[in-house]
Amino acid sequence: MARRTKVATGATAFAIAVGGIVVVTTTGTPDAARADGADKSFFIDITKVPRGNNVNLDLAKRGARGTFTVDCGRNENGHFNGDNFIAQPGVRNGAEHLHDYVGNLSTNADSNNKSLLRAGTTCKNGDKSAYFWPVIRINTEEEEENEAANEEKLAADRVDAAKDEAAAQVDCPDVASELSEVPDQAMPAIDENLDKLDRESENANNQLAQGKQAGQVLDELKNKRKPSIKQIGDTMRQAGQPVAKNEDQLAGCAVKQNGKGGLDNGGDNSNVNAAGDAEKKKSDGKAADLPGVNDNNEIGNNEGEIQRAEKVDLTFTSGGARRVVAMPKFLRVLYGDAKQSTNGPANARPSWTCTGFEDRLTELYPICPRGSKVTRVHSFPNCWDGKNTDSANHRTHIVFSDRNGKCPRGFKNVPQLRITLVYNIPSNIQAAGQYAVDAFAQEKHNPRSDHDDFANVMSQRLMNQLVKCINSGKRCRQ
Repeated sequence: MARRTKVATGATAFAIAVGGIVVVTTTGTPDAARADGADKSFFIDITKVPRGNNVNLDLAKRGARGTFTVDCGRNENGHFNGDNFIAQPGVRNGAEHLHDYVGNLSTNADSNNKSLLRAGTTCKNGDKSAYFWPVIRINTEEEEENEAANEEKLAADRVDAAKDEAAAQVDCPDVASELSEVPDQAMPAIDENLDKLDRESENANNQLAQGKQAGQVLDELKNKRKPSIKQIGDTMRQAGQPVAKNEDQLAGCAVKQNGKGGLDNGGDNSNVNAAGDAEKKKSDGKAADLPGVNDNNEIGNNEGEIQRAEKVDLTFTSGGARRVVAMPKFLRVLYGDAKQSTNGPANARPSWTCTGFEDRLTELYPICPRGSKVTRVHSFPNCWDGKNTDSANHRTHIVFSDRNGKCPRGFKNVPQLRITLVYNIPSNIQAAGQYAVDAFAQEKHNPRSDHDDFANVMSQRLMNQLVKCINSGKRCRQ
């Protein structure tokens, strides 16, 4: 009888019998891969990967040396789904593979700025950002066919999400991202006023939800924002770091309908929204054909035992920049390409290594020496266009810096998120090629399709502290 999927809770190595052939534990050589699973050509002995193949370590030697690490746990609460509200908003199981979540507790296909803001979080410092990546599974035997998803629950979720999405929200300029270096003596006053701005926006959204006229809400909100923005400007000027943008412009807000794409760019979204709507209609038309997640968290051809990361490290760095500015709230950022076989290699990046071998990254699944553990390293794009929190392809608004940490003209260096995931995969499973990342069917578990997603829902105050830690060279943990 096939074993059903369950989340791994221990690191006990075990022997496997497949079709009467016993797979013997080895020291970790690629030619030992001979059992079912991902194509064995996808695996490589990590000791055969050249040293120095890790641009992240090169950038760490440049620019500001500070870091900011957020403790959001290891998904101990078992938050999984096959959704992606950034790439395929509103489409249940649109990812066609299972995502592992930390941070925001509400994240699913119907997430939007409003729902993310009001949700809880697994992060100890209150960071409500969404961090999610495809799970890794061990698959050692034939699985049963996927069971039908719970349609009644999905329908109820869709109704709740539709109510959320119908609500309008205020869209205000992100003040934190306009600040230059904030001196230590100015931090308390700046943080206090950034908190006030966030509270005023939240109150305005509540008034809109209660049916108050948008024009009146915006007028009152502008008048409430002006004193805080003036105090921020005065504080920065006294510290010799004036705010470049006009204070009256920073005080003014707009009202936007909260669509599923969450594109609150503060600019002309007509093309972006049109593209998103077109993709949404296309996706909705096929939604009924998408495979569902069964009660054992299996979806599509992704079967096997889910491996929860033994260690999840969420660290923001300078990405090689001399200094960084705050990233705006609700910024969406993608790492890698889940459909690299279709889209080509441009956005795929080497993500795999082993503990003790972090000086090299590979595009293949690593086979680690005994005592070393399988590791994924995802370093996100870090050059923001200064205007948009998303774009039609979810990429052009934020790109990678060059190997010296410099951004293209017109882009700003923002903190670079680096997610490091460490797994305790038994040595015999590695050698047999029996672990793989969840993927779209056409990827056939290709390790080059590894990817990661992030949506910034930090308060402006928290983001300001993050920037301060990086630019001052401090190593902060929260």
